[in-house]
Amino acid sequence: MPSYGFLSTHPPTRCGLATFNSALAAQLTADGTRGGIVRVTDHGDDQRPGPGVVHTWSARTPAGWRDAAAALNTFDVAIVQHEYGIYPGTDGEDVLPLLRRLTVPSIVVLHTVLRHPSARQKSLLEQIVATAGAVVTMTETARDRLLVGYAVTPDKVTVIPHGAVDHVGVPVARRTRPHLLTWGLIGPGKGIEWSLRALARLQDLEPAPTYTVAGRTHPKVIEQHGEAYRAGLHQLGAQLGVAHSVDFQDVYNDQESLGRLIRSADVVVLPYDSREQVTSGVLIEAVAAGVPVVATAFPHAVELLTGGPGLVVPHQNPAALAVAIRRILTEPGLTTRLAGRVRPLAAHLRWPAVAARYGALAEGLTEARPAAVSAASV
Repeated sequence: MPSYGFLSTHPPTRCGLATFNSALAAQLTADGTRGGIVRVTDHGDDQRPGPGVVHTWSARTPAGWRDAAAALNTFDVAIVQHEYGIYPGTDGEDVLPLLRRLTVPSIVVLHTVLRHPSARQKSLLEQIVATAGAVVTMTETARDRLLVGYAVTPDKVTVIPHGAVDHVGVPVARRTRPHLLTWGLIGPGKGIEWSLRALARLQDLEPAPTYTVAGRTHPKVIEQHGEAYRAGLHQLGAQLGVAHSVDFQDVYNDQESLGRLIRSADVVVLPYDSREQVTSGVLIEAVAAGVPVVATAFPHAVELLTGGPGLVVPHQNPAALAVAIRRILTEPGLTTRLAGRVRPLAAHLRWPAVAARYGALAEGLTEARPAAVSAASV
C-alpha cells in the first residue's frame, strides 16, 4: 500500500475540513500504512503539532509552501484538501505552487465548486485540476458543475462521497417530546433563525417538539463579529415564545457524544441559506445514522434527499420547514418509508467504504507513475 501525506487544516483546528481530513487519514492508516499530516494553520490557531502531524504550514510563514511540499514529497501520494479560504494568498493561491513542486502523485479533494466564481477563482481552480494527478468531488452535482463551468479534463475527476461515522449501533435515548436537531459550527448563513420560526408554528403539536442547536460559533465568525449571531438567536427565541423549547449547546462534540445526540433526534433540520453548498458532512452523518432530514434546497441536499431519506424545502421559508417537520412527526408510516431509503445509501457512505475508494485511486496513480516517469525520460 502507498504511504499518504495529507495537506489540510487539522485538529485541534475546528472546522469541517479538519474533521474530514482527520477521519480520512485515520481510516487510510488504520492498518499500519505510513501516513503524516502537513497541517495548515491560520492566525489564532494553536500551533502545537498534534499526533500524526509531520509539518505545520503557518499562514505567517512567507513561501511556506516550499517546506510543506518537501514534507509531502516524503510520502508516496499527497492528498490535498481544497477550499479557497484555508491557504495563504488571495483565494488561497499558494496551494498552486505547492502542487507544482510535488514530485509524488496528488489527489486534490474539492470541498467547494462555485457556480459563479470570480475570474481569479475560476482560473486558479482550473490550474489546480490541471496540476493534480486526480481530483475528487463529493457529489455528482459538484462534478457536473466543474465539468460544465470550468475548463478541466473529465477523466481526472472522480466522485467519492463524504464519509460518515457509523452511528447506527448507538443506543437511542428516548425523549418524552419530539426532538429536532441542528449541529455544526454556528454563524450567519446556517439559517437557524428560520428553524426557530418554524418551531413557533409547531407549538400546537401535543407534545410540542424541542429543538437542540449544538455547536460552537465558527472561529472566523467570532474573530469578525463575536457572538452577535448566537445572541440574536437567543433574542429571537424569546420573542417567538419558544426559548423554553430550545437548547443551545455551545460545545464541540466528540464522536461518541455526537452519535448519542444524532440518534436521539426525530428530525435533523438543515435550514442553510446557501444555494452553493455542494458538500455537507452534517447531511451525510444524519443520513448514514438513519435519522430523517428536512433541509433547504442547497445542491447536496437536493441530490441526496430528493426521492430519498428526507424532505427538501425552499430557502428562508419557515412555513415550508414547519410543514415538512410536521409531516415527519405526524404522518403515519412516513418515518419508516424514509428510513427504508437509507439502507441502500448508508453502507457506501461510511468511512471504511469511502477510504477504500481513496486507496484504490491512490494505488492507480502510483502504479501509473513509473510508466509516466519512463516515458518522460525517453
